[in-house]
Amino acid sequence: MVKLDKIYTRGGDKGLTSLGNGARVPKHDGRVAAYGSVDECNSVLGLARRHAAGDETADAPLARIQNDLFDLGADLCTPHEENPKWPPLRMSQAQVDRLEAEIDAMNANIPPLKSFILPGGSALSSWLHLARTVARRAEREMTALAEDETVNPLAIAYINRLSDHLFVMARAHNDDGADDVLWTPGENR
Repeated sequence: MVKLDKIYTRGGDKGLTSLGNGARVPKHDGRVAAYGSVDECNSVLGLARRHAAGDETADAPLARIQNDLFDLGADLCTPHEENPKWPPLRMSQAQVDRLEAEIDAMNANIPPLKSFILPGGSALSSWLHLARTVARRAEREMTALAEDETVNPLAIAYINRLSDHLFVMARAHNDDGADDVLWTPGENR
């Protein structure tokens, strides 16, 4: 269990931070950027949950996802190494599968898209769209990191599936797509 007695340590005052294995890296390191975007996505979901209060079809899955995003951050902050002293927390296939099952259940009642949709609609849907775009940035940073370092493939699968999940959940909370804001190509030429 994590125990934080003191919030500031001064350890990062020179622009370095510690990874999960104790290695010190610059705060602009690709790994730090990736888990930083995951943290940002989690924060946006916290705001989304303010608009999901009392709606267990949104709040309970978002609460699980927020916890998963901490797992994802833990996975990303611990570089792969052979025979680690302690086994690191890694994303699992079960977490990806749960997102897929939830996507399928939500999407069952939503008509197929006939146009791209613009982020918006209800307050909850708008926050979910913002979280989706942050998840996509995290995915770009994770795949860039994976070109140079080992990244758990299930971490990348999870963040990819999460953006799909947030898109479908946004549609579900726009009256199953009835209140989606549709893109009209070239409308303002």
